Amino acid sequence: MLTEALTHRSVLGEGAQRARRARLSNERLEFLGDRVLGLLMAEWLAERFPAEAEGALGRRLAHLVAAPALAAIARENGVADLLAVAEGESRAGVRKRDNVLADALEALLGALYLDAGLGPARDVVRRFWEGAIAAQPAPPKDAKTALQEWAQARGIGLPAYALASSSGPSHAPSFRVRVRAGEAQAEGEGSTRRGAEQDAAARLLEKLAQTA
Repeated sequence: MLTEALTHRSVLGEGAQRARRARLSNERLEFLGDRVLGLLMAEWLAERFPAEAEGALGRRLAHLVAAPALAAIARENGVADLLAVAEGESRAGVRKRDNVLADALEALLGALYLDAGLGPARDVVRRFWEGAIAAQPAPPKDAKTALQEWAQARGIGLPAYALASSSGPSHAPSFRVRVRAGEAQAEGEGSTRRGAEQDAAARLLEKLAQTA
């Protein structure tokens, strides 16, 4: 199960039959792990912030399970070094991509849930995400809303989002979206277009903060 969780679909080749590729790569475990993480994170946030309303908890949850947060945790715990990818994809730097690392981390949680149950999966989530939650004293603003407020405050109009590319099978798509605010722009990735837009907005805000 661990081997499957750490096997990128590229290892089996693009010519592999889709059903076989999904069965032997980490795609199915990522699908399961995404749901396991969502449940355990929602449970933890409700327990840790008992006075917060649903909207505030939802913003915390969205931030903590977004690809950038998952990728950072995956890097901290050496997931990139363990992930099996095709040689060509490795040279192309696929192990560095946030969405690939996020998927692998979710696949590991899915494998842990199947092998050991919800309790051990809960322990890992709380250990891996403790620093991220501690660094979030207040509910974060929705990234798209924050970027819109930034742009409006400078009188440069609303941010513009455009789909840059989409790939992957129908049950596990990957979207790349480009956002522009004035002269500044950034790209983000996600398993949904909305998620990719949020990721793009967050990345542009980070870039703007670095140049301020």
